[in-house]
Amino acid sequence: MVDVPNARTAAARHDDEGVVIGEAVALDLRPASALIRGGGTIIDVLVSIVLLVGMALVATGAGLTVDGAAFRAIAIGGVVVVIIVVPTAVETASHGRSLGKLALGLRVVRDDGGAIGFRHAFIRALTGVLEIYLTFGGLAVLIGFLNPSSKRLGDLLAGTHAQVERVPAVRSNPFGVPPELVGWASIADVARLPDPLARRVASYFENVAQLAPASRTRLATSLAAEVAPYVAPVPDAAPEPFLAGVVALRRARDARALELEQARLHALEPVLAATATGFPRR
Repeated sequence: MVDVPNARTAAARHDDEGVVIGEAVALDLRPASALIRGGGTIIDVLVSIVLLVGMALVATGAGLTVDGAAFRAIAIGGVVVVIIVVPTAVETASHGRSLGKLALGLRVVRDDGGAIGFRHAFIRALTGVLEIYLTFGGLAVLIGFLNPSSKRLGDLLAGTHAQVERVPAVRSNPFGVPPELVGWASIADVARLPDPLARRVASYFENVAQLAPASRTRLATSLAAEVAPYVAPVPDAAPEPFLAGVVALRRARDARALELEQARLHALEPVLAATATGFPRR
């Protein structure tokens, strides 16, 4: 999470930097697109249709004989249960997930990133009667494509949005200090390298295989020029091996620092967990 310096609002809001909650913190969330939300809604609607057909078959098989008014009342009650009560109960119990959302890796959350409750789920289900069933999804599609966060009308009224929870696995591409820079690595100082710049260099190596040769050389030269002022001494090496050496050395030293920290905490654990001399145990 990244602090946003000039946020004054007490409620969560959406802006160009993402979702900003009342504590002036921007949440790194991935709002679901209107297209993938439409796929989840189609699955949910199909499930509702199957439930309605199943209820009708059960009523027919049971041999119920009622007059026209009672039949209409039962039919209306069944529709209300299937398209309002069931979605509300499912989203409330699962904290924003339905069968369609679960299949596509989505979840409905509040605008501040928290789990939705009964009120949010009920408003979404009630509004869905209009924008999904009565307009055959046309109103939901129109509002979803016009809204930057792909919100439908129910989300706007309930203060919710759908986010993507199924993200691709992080690919690891570890490498060590280039052989020609091993001697330099034993005396080099890379501690002053700013974290944002270090992340840009790491991102360069994550995507280097997709770069054209000319772009790869130009980007490596530019990054090396930015990194050089924070490294001492600067080795006599090509830009890309220089960046690889800086990244590998920084990663190794950070990992070693974390290991030392864990070892010290482990050594202090008996002291931290023990009671003071003469203090009774309770």
